Amino acid sequence: MELGLKGRSVLITGASQGIGAGLARAFGSEGCELKLVARSAEKLEALATELHGVHDVAVEILPVDLTQTGAVERVAEFAGDVDVLVNNAGSIPGGDLWDVDEAAWRAGWELKVFGYINLTRKIYPRMKAQQRGVILNNIGNGGENFDFNYIAGTVGNAALMAFTKALGGRSLADDGVRVVGINPGPVETTRITNVLRKRAASTLGSADRYTELMSGYPLGRAATVAEVADLFVYLASDKSAYTSGAIFTVDGGISSRRSIA
Repeated sequence: MELGLKGRSVLITGASQGIGAGLARAFGSEGCELKLVARSAEKLEALATELHGVHDVAVEILPVDLTQTGAVERVAEFAGDVDVLVNNAGSIPGGDLWDVDEAAWRAGWELKVFGYINLTRKIYPRMKAQQRGVILNNIGNGGENFDFNYIAGTVGNAALMAFTKALGGRSLADDGVRVVGINPGPVETTRITNVLRKRAASTLGSADRYTELMSGYPLGRAATVAEVADLFVYLASDKSAYTSGAIFTVDGGISSRRSIA
């Protein structure tokens, strides 16, 4: 399907690995001009070289820690009049109310929750001035499945879902800007492997038994990065021009199954 994204500029945060790198590859395959942000300069440089070589697209990188003072302003300046913003940076720690202390909780929210909100606050007015633009928030199905053992993440993700719906509910009609959220479930990345290894160590007695925890997933596996990234690309395109203020869950039905259990 021709999505008509060639030449559009896309800013992706947390772009150096995992879903972020997959998003860069997916948008690059559509001929988009990429602006990639992450903390690791080395990883960003390697990805930029790959993308330029494979897809012959323009790639700019900005190595920056979004939690540092002035970082959001630097990213907004780097973005310029970007067509698509993908808020993706952030990893909120797992654990229950007593596992995640205040410092860890605040650090996780500073990058993901406030990071999404603050960058949107900076870039949205430019999109409004042009009466076009798309903001995609990579949130996570923890916001739908209230998990005591992922309490900081489940509350943070729920907040971002509310933020996406509140802003996206008026943004298209008033300002021509679409705001959409995507809730991946388990995705085949280094992060999910580490999470499962930690859980396997505590529940099964060995981190090496982490693959056993996937037996209950749909199809007995996590989603691939491409299965998630391709949805972002479609939602960014004009094929989805009437979509705003909505959340799309990609978890093989996990959230729906729990909701009727």
